Amino acid sequence: METKEKKPLKKVLIICAKGALEDVYASLVMANGAVMEGIETKMFFTFFGLDGITKTRMDHLHTATVGNPSLRMPGGAPFPTMLAGLPGIESGVSSMMRKQMEALDMPPPSEFLEMITAGGGEIFACKLAVEMFKLQKSDFHDEVKDIITIGQFYEMADGDNTQIIFT
Repeated sequence: METKEKKPLKKVLIICAKGALEDVYASLVMANGAVMEGIETKMFFTFFGLDGITKTRMDHLHTATVGNPSLRMPGGAPFPTMLAGLPGIESGVSSMMRKQMEALDMPPPSEFLEMITAGGGEIFACKLAVEMFKLQKSDFHDEVKDIITIGQFYEMADGDNTQIIFT
């Protein structure tokens, strides 16, 4: 029987394209985990994912309540769809999610970015999305290394044992 040689992951490139609290955190958790494992890590924030690195928005992200079939009430019951669009519901659910994350010692996105870059990870913003939303480098957290094209990001995917993850 032939045995396959295990080849550890050497590099991961994570693309964050959504700006909801749970989407940005998924990207940050994966990136931080990779850095902690000694894996070369690069993050690329595009479209609404830019909220995850924009100074004025990053620590105030929301959880989508309307059209979110996975949203649950405490205890696991499905969140009533007819309540999701009522004023204050999205803000309340988002606040509850942030409090639950704090209870688990999960840092806010701004601190997560600092942890990732302190471990050697790199953070980039998508040039196309930045131009589309009329943003500037000064709008982003200081840990954002540069504003680049997707082609430049793909060029970073060279080498063996590299994975690109799209969240």
